[in-house]
Amino acid sequence: MAAPLELSCWGGGWGLPSVHSESLVVMAYAKFSGAPLKVKVIDNTWRGSRGDVPILTTEDNIISQPAKILNFLRKQKYNADYELSAKQGADTLAYIALIEEKLLPAVLHTFWVESDNYFSVTRPWFASRIPFPLSLILPGRMSKGALNRILLTRGEPPLYHLREVEAQIYRDAKECLNLLSNRLGTSQFFFGDTPSTLDAYVFGFLAPLYKVRFPKGQLQGHLQRLSNLCRFCDDILHSYFRLSLGDG
Repeated sequence: MAAPLELSCWGGGWGLPSVHSESLVVMAYAKFSGAPLKVKVIDNTWRGSRGDVPILTTEDNIISQPAKILNFLRKQKYNADYELSAKQGADTLAYIALIEEKLLPAVLHTFWVESDNYFSVTRPWFASRIPFPLSLILPGRMSKGALNRILLTRGEPPLYHLREVEAQIYRDAKECLNLLSNRLGTSQFFFGDTPSTLDAYVFGFLAPLYKVRFPKGQLQGHLQRLSNLCRFCDDILHSYFRLSLGDG
């Protein structure tokens, strides 16, 4: 493709190319599919006003949301799922839906709602990459957005308040991690020897949970006991991101 592809995304730390799950999903998929993305990491010169990254910019398009970005890349012939069967394609959709329903709320809670984690890790990290005075406003807005997203997916009646759904959120997330661990087994990737869309999603959501050092991490502790999922994250970091890692 002649037009340049530029991905705006949150940057990295703790040995990750990005600490932001949805940015990582797109970055991993691009590596798997060979898409020639130029990564533009948000830093303290950033002039945006919201936290809605990743954003893919081409000569003719501005695309946000991982699913839409991946669909665009596939249309440009950057397809990491080329060798998958129809059943594997259907399994991919089912597992991504499971991740978004069962795992995402707990990841959001770990980063943005658990107060010790938010005030000691998440808020300082993101604020350091946002220009003043937005650095005073945007992290709090992102935290509120994460809380609303959790309650939207998990706060159905009669569970209206976060503390009433918190225990269920983490039970669901641990169950999801167990299912992913069982599905991966001893394989290198979820569908054999070649990474695909599902691997990008699993990596994107697990790697920050695995690597970022939180003072409170009950879900992190559960993940660290699932050695095949940890090995999966480490292998992708080593094989696809070794030259771009940085401790932000």
